[in-house]
Amino acid sequence: MTLLRLITAGESHGPGLTTVVEGLPAGLELDRDALNADMARRQLGHGRGGRMKIEKDSAEVTAGVRHGRTMGGPVALWVVNRDYQNWEERMNPWPVEAEVGEVHLPRPGHADLVGLWKFGHTDVRNVLEWASARETAARVAGGGLAKAFLRTLGVQVLSHVVQIGPIRSTARPTRPEDFDGVDDDKVRSLDPEASRAMVEHINVQRKANESIGGIFEVRVFGLTPGLGSHVSWEEKLDGRLAQAVNSIQAVKGVAFGDGFDLAAAPGSQAHDEIFYDEACGYYRETNHAGGIEGGMSTGEPLILQGALKPIPTLTKPLRSVDISSREPAAALRERTDSSVVPAAGVVAEAMVAFVIADAYRRKFGGDHIDDVVAAVRAYQERIGWRPR
Repeated sequence: MTLLRLITAGESHGPGLTTVVEGLPAGLELDRDALNADMARRQLGHGRGGRMKIEKDSAEVTAGVRHGRTMGGPVALWVVNRDYQNWEERMNPWPVEAEVGEVHLPRPGHADLVGLWKFGHTDVRNVLEWASARETAARVAGGGLAKAFLRTLGVQVLSHVVQIGPIRSTARPTRPEDFDGVDDDKVRSLDPEASRAMVEHINVQRKANESIGGIFEVRVFGLTPGLGSHVSWEEKLDGRLAQAVNSIQAVKGVAFGDGFDLAAAPGSQAHDEIFYDEACGYYRETNHAGGIEGGMSTGEPLILQGALKPIPTLTKPLRSVDISSREPAAALRERTDSSVVPAAGVVAEAMVAFVIADAYRRKFGGDHIDDVVAAVRAYQERIGWRPR
């Protein structure tokens, strides 16, 4: 059972998206500009489609905040869908006079067909509207609240693109300052040469009517050791992070630290040796584990990568079956993106921030943010750990 709870609601082309975050302490100061900056960051990246020209996302607080500070109850946020004006008849919550045709062409790789089976629908739109990655705008809004909480504790959550298609970045950031300017890059890469190749790859594949996947990386700095637990599979921090990030649309794999490369390494090269110094206490010279051992944070930067498959809505649709006639047909074609890897990194920041914030809430409690800060400091003093 989490102490922080995130609920999202709303359809891709409906009136808007709702986010409710429950479990934040009272007195947490929020920054409207920082919250909306994250909303804008989710829309970044070369390869995005036409909808990004329509939507100018921002999050409006509708409950739980007074004069810029949380009050201790659930916080509700509203993200309007500007595109709803073009879909009002098709997506109106109430019956309309116009005849609205059903969609019968499920896309391979999407939730369409199985969602129809599961919920007994005859119209694919009843599935795709909720399964759409548009829902991630609501997650980023909620994640912004978690980031505000973490910033108060000296924790930063950052991301960059490691790979798009076969093109890989050589950048290995080790400090928060290394991420300066990442959002100014067309694909949110920290490697200028790789960035140019990634943009060109997207251009070539887009002309070939393809979508493109890749890998993003999230790094978290300033984490207190001991978040999570080794005593229960449900409380292992890496397990909870993997579930949260893998829940993002199109993510097919999550790795920590050196990830799958550790499978080929001998034990002497796979683990992070422990050292001690009077000035800085216990420390490691490597971080193969990505900041997590035994399901708990080690105090080293948390490193997480997510592998994103190419999105399933293609400008040249794949083969499918019309669920009404059961005859062969091309899958549904809708407005789509070519690559969403840069945006996926921002969404992953939100999900990682939420899980980390919940881990702090579970360990340190506190009804007011000052109680949380005091509890964290007391624990750090007890174990002799200093943020670095």
